[in-house]
Amino acid sequence: MNRGPKLSTDGRTTASTSWSAERRGRPGATAKVAPNLEQQAEESDAVEAVEWSKPSQSRQNSNNAHQDRRKKGLKGSGNFFTQKDNSPSTSRASLQPIHAPKQHKPKAKLVEKVSPDVYIPENVTVANLARLLGVSHKHLVERMADLEMEGMSSADYMLTADDAYVIALEFDRNPIIDDQAAFDLYPLPLPEDQSSLPLKPPVITIMGHVDHGKTTLLDTLRSASVASGEAGGITQHIGAFSVPVGSLSTSSSTSPSEGSLRSITFLDTPGHAAFSAMRARGASATDIIVLVVAADDGVMPQTREVIRLAKKDMGEDGNGVGLVVALNKMDKHGVDPSEIKKALLAEGVELEEFGGEIPCVEVSGMTGLGLDKLVDTLSTLAEIKELRARATGRAEGRILESRVDKGRGSVATVLVTQGELTAGSHIVAGTTWARVRQMQDSTGKNIRSAPAGTPVTISGWKELPDAGDEVLEGKESEVKTAVENRKRNIAQMALQKDVASINEKRLEAKAKGATDATSSTSASTEARVEAPASDSASEVKELRLLIKADVSGSAEAVQGALEDIGNDVAKTKIISASVGEPTEADIEMAKAVGATVVGFSVKPSNKIINYAAAHDVPLITNSIIYRLMEDVRSRVQGLLPPVIEQRVLGEATVQQIFDIKGKGKTIIKIAGCRVANGVIDRSKKVRVMRDGDEVFAGSLDTLRHIKKDITEARKGSECGLSICSFGAFVEGDKIQSYEEIEKLAQL
Repeated sequence: MNRGPKLSTDGRTTASTSWSAERRGRPGATAKVAPNLEQQAEESDAVEAVEWSKPSQSRQNSNNAHQDRRKKGLKGSGNFFTQKDNSPSTSRASLQPIHAPKQHKPKAKLVEKVSPDVYIPENVTVANLARLLGVSHKHLVERMADLEMEGMSSADYMLTADDAYVIALEFDRNPIIDDQAAFDLYPLPLPEDQSSLPLKPPVITIMGHVDHGKTTLLDTLRSASVASGEAGGITQHIGAFSVPVGSLSTSSSTSPSEGSLRSITFLDTPGHAAFSAMRARGASATDIIVLVVAADDGVMPQTREVIRLAKKDMGEDGNGVGLVVALNKMDKHGVDPSEIKKALLAEGVELEEFGGEIPCVEVSGMTGLGLDKLVDTLSTLAEIKELRARATGRAEGRILESRVDKGRGSVATVLVTQGELTAGSHIVAGTTWARVRQMQDSTGKNIRSAPAGTPVTISGWKELPDAGDEVLEGKESEVKTAVENRKRNIAQMALQKDVASINEKRLEAKAKGATDATSSTSASTEARVEAPASDSASEVKELRLLIKADVSGSAEAVQGALEDIGNDVAKTKIISASVGEPTEADIEMAKAVGATVVGFSVKPSNKIINYAAAHDVPLITNSIIYRLMEDVRSRVQGLLPPVIEQRVLGEATVQQIFDIKGKGKTIIKIAGCRVANGVIDRSKKVRVMRDGDEVFAGSLDTLRHIKKDITEARKGSECGLSICSFGAFVEGDKIQSYEEIEKLAQL
């Protein structure tokens, strides 16, 4: 069923006189763009009039209150007119433009503002309508209050198509009632009383500053060795794994009782500043955050970032994300945990020993000190929070990481949050979908199903999904339709932004042209002549980068870390950032745009290395983020003009001035000097200083001692010298011999 705009035989949307006129408070008048803009459009032949589609008669009858609020005209259009008559007979001529004082300004050709279509199903919940319109639920509720719909504003309230139609108009969208085009997959609503749902494994994210021992702590917990496998010994990906509770605590010899906590899912996040987006994803997918703080280092920048993330998700009622502090490296001599705890308190982390509710456990990832207590604390907190999820039905989850594997294609690490995901099912994430071809647990074992709280690696994606995307299960036809509709909506929103950007630039050009018109013709001509040299002098030099990384989260992190390197003179410009090893196509693209290929945690083949060398394309790779940043920073610094430093070698004082005859009966001024310090070198540059100011700089023409030419005059000796193109010596002048040294500029 489609009740969208009616189309004429030529494919254009027909104008709805009654609806568009009533919406603006002018019955019978066809809604067009403002007359002054139409006049510009006719002269430039660039702008067409905007026409509005006609809704059904039932929608007109149900929207009287909405129409009354529109009596003063559509926002942004009514300002162009003065309304003389509201009768149906009002003609177009009765809509009088408000004329501004005449000014001779260049006319900007404005592109028609796009009011993108939004497809709405016959019935839609308030929460899903907010998703369709791309606004927050809070913003939608505020607009619904303006429409006197306060009683309908709960997230799960089911709206009719008529109600949704009116609300969409409030956001300047063009609503079209079409179940097929509006179809999308959404998370299933959870019951208000979740006590009937089964318990799920808690998702615990280990977070903290770089090199504070997060991964080593987890290695000890699960008797593994992940840290040694990470480049540079620092975590640069989100690691996800599920561990049975009995294997975590050495003091626990009994099996878990019925209904008690049986396993814990851990997420290990990077601590380096470049991976802030990864940490944010880890925090959003977690139930409990373990903030690891090194006792020998204290509260550091990424520690504060984690505290901010935790506070944001904890919630005022305590039902949000839980927080546990682990003071690590307590085995080191001389550490003072009390100072660290005070520093945490200063950051707003209210520990239990200070009357707060956040537990703090002193541990050592190297020796295992305090790990039993940490596991008990996590288990207790998880049981108190009663973390529950659907055990059956459609699966839901979140993309933690995605990458391209040889032989497997696009692969993604998914944390299942609701329901049960089975092999062979169809899932959607962002604008791509997959039939779950292969599913592996955190140990690499193939599994057929994954319940809520389980991290799994999934292959079978049509395209690589983005880290952070929501994963939803559906039928094959449903996921395909959802992807198609999402791509169309993204394209429409991009078109709207492009049009707004074009109009903004044209209006700026119009204003700039009006300013230029006030200048004289000669001044304008002079400015045009000098402009190329000025632009060339102020042009920012760019190091263009084409980024390739092992996983999507890394590509995102590397792009964020490298795009801020530089200043107003030289900087980086990211051409693209994608997943996978560099290919010949990447080398060719880099060659075409003059870019450097940057590889992070990828190993290009010898064939690609040789191909890049043959095409003169720089190729740099590294598996450690900060070393890669240092390499790129040094290359950007190489684009900066060198800094010229002057080093004074010696100084002489002018004591007497006399003339000698040169070639062609010319008179040459000679300065008789005594060297006060250093060396006056015949081959170096000299400058004349008078009262502390530089009078002249140049090179020596002659340097003599009595009548003998010399190459240098040292401290305490006397000499006579002349300077090329200069003779205005004054007794007491200082003659300095100096050299210029080029140094690499620093960012």
